[in-house]
Amino acid sequence: MKLRENMRINAAGHLEIAGCDTVDLAREYGTPLYVLDEEMVRYQCRAYREALAEYYPDSMVVFAAKALMTMAITRIIDEEGLGLDVVSGGELYTAYKAGFPMEKIIFHGNNKSPEELQMALEYGVGIIVVDNLLELERLNKMALQKGRKASVLFRLTPGVEAHTHSYTQTGQQDSKFGLGIRDGVAREAITHALTLPGIEVKGVHCHIGSQIFDIEPYKLAVNVMFDFLEELRTAAGFEAEILDMGGGLGIVYHEGDQPATIEECVQLIAGAAREEAERRNYPLPKLVLEPGRSLVGEAGTTLYTVGSIKEIPGIRCYLAVDGGMADNPRVALYQAEYEGLIANKANRKREKLVTITGKCCESGDMLIWDILVADPEPGDILAIFSTGAYNYSMASNYNRLPRPAMVLVQKGQADLIVARETYEDLIALDRVPARLRLQQFSAVSGDRP
Repeated sequence: MKLRENMRINAAGHLEIAGCDTVDLAREYGTPLYVLDEEMVRYQCRAYREALAEYYPDSMVVFAAKALMTMAITRIIDEEGLGLDVVSGGELYTAYKAGFPMEKIIFHGNNKSPEELQMALEYGVGIIVVDNLLELERLNKMALQKGRKASVLFRLTPGVEAHTHSYTQTGQQDSKFGLGIRDGVAREAITHALTLPGIEVKGVHCHIGSQIFDIEPYKLAVNVMFDFLEELRTAAGFEAEILDMGGGLGIVYHEGDQPATIEECVQLIAGAAREEAERRNYPLPKLVLEPGRSLVGEAGTTLYTVGSIKEIPGIRCYLAVDGGMADNPRVALYQAEYEGLIANKANRKREKLVTITGKCCESGDMLIWDILVADPEPGDILAIFSTGAYNYSMASNYNRLPRPAMVLVQKGQADLIVARETYEDLIALDRVPARLRLQQFSAVSGDRP
């Protein structure tokens, strides 16, 4: 197993990330603990920016915040010159409170509430991505009430199936997202939108899926989108200012994963867009890409403390940790595969075959099936790699487990960017009706009247 970038094994035999000893991090901040390598996130941001600057200068990189959304991450994204893709009022509010420039936000979502649309207009969001006709009519009415026009893209389903897990395919014709190209719905919607006084159509958007290794479908998607733009130009005289091709580039989760590089992906998409525009004599639109996982995924590591170790002779050895599907549901959802090691024994031979299981009351609460580790003991610190994307974002309080803390590490310094939830946090929003309140009841002693 190869260590991720910016990791090393130090003189104590411990795993280090960005100069921070993971055993010390676990001791100071507790476990489970999300650890995010700031330098790696910034490096990935710049890799996208620089590749687009080379292959398609009129372009913009927009971070898909659903992959990892905190106020600190939002600040980093802004400092690196990227825009932000949000999909809910909560993500938009986080960006707003973090001081992110609202004009650099693209607001996605297949079922935005009237309140969320109102927020977007009040905050001055740069672009709203229209997903359906109901949303279009609502947005037009709201914009007119405010005496302004809403700048929009239309999310389209190009009918392109990415080679990835079925749950993360989004570009096929049968999808909850967007308006169909093949059935003519997209053309009718945009033609109608061009007549609405509260709407300014800026262009089109598509997203074919997530955790994509084979990038050829991107080229096909670009071709389909330009076919549609040419059809729309003929039918309505409209030429798009913006072509947003979404994100989806995969990362390395375990040995054997071989995703394309950021440069390879950008070069293919940008080259296809320039070729199609030139072939059709179409004015070159601004190209927007929306990476999420590939910016933060490999920058993240989760630390756990080993608890019980259960050997079933001739069958399996279960190594249980103090987290699990509540802080990383991707294994249960997508059969995701991860790599890891015992961080306080990082320099020792890995000869014990174990299955890493969580503490939730579910048989499906697994983190890694069949991994070789150094001889494990209760109290060891386990590190699981590539957990920066869709782990914290999808974490829950299942079994009333408090969600973990998160630290940002760089050059030997660790900063807390998400505090650990407490038991008090778990009950903070609970309410007990008066009729259920028992008099003279002690929650500690259990005494009842």
